[in-house]
Amino acid sequence: MAASVPEGGVCIFCDIVARRAPGHILYEDDTSLAFLDIFPFTRGHLLVIPKRHVDRITDLPETEYAPFLHALAVLCRRVDRLSTHYNVALNQGALAGQIVFHLHFHVIPRYGNANPFGVSPRERLSDEAARSIVADLAEAP
Repeated sequence: MAASVPEGGVCIFCDIVARRAPGHILYEDDTSLAFLDIFPFTRGHLLVIPKRHVDRITDLPETEYAPFLHALAVLCRRVDRLSTHYNVALNQGALAGQIVFHLHFHVIPRYGNANPFGVSPRERLSDEAARSIVADLAEAP
């Protein structure tokens, strides 16, 4: 399925889907894609998106709910390898913290540390760290 670009602009997530922008891809099926967040809150912080460009969950056609939720569950099972404690988060709208206006769920592993959602700047994910995490979260043989 080809992703559409939002009217009047560029969407970095659509560019990742189309492979016009780099991304550390963890999962892909016909309708969904998952990749590492480049400014993670914790090790293994990932995003699950529909390939179709929609801004909000209420814009996703109901016929795509099941495959999208399936992809999200697959990635949560993989994150269980890193930690069985994680947040699944959806920010809808700028006031709720949405920065990229393409529907996406965050899956954020928790490791017993203090609240990782503080206001301190997050470090950019290195390629080396990304390769290690991608290996840890690869599809089981």
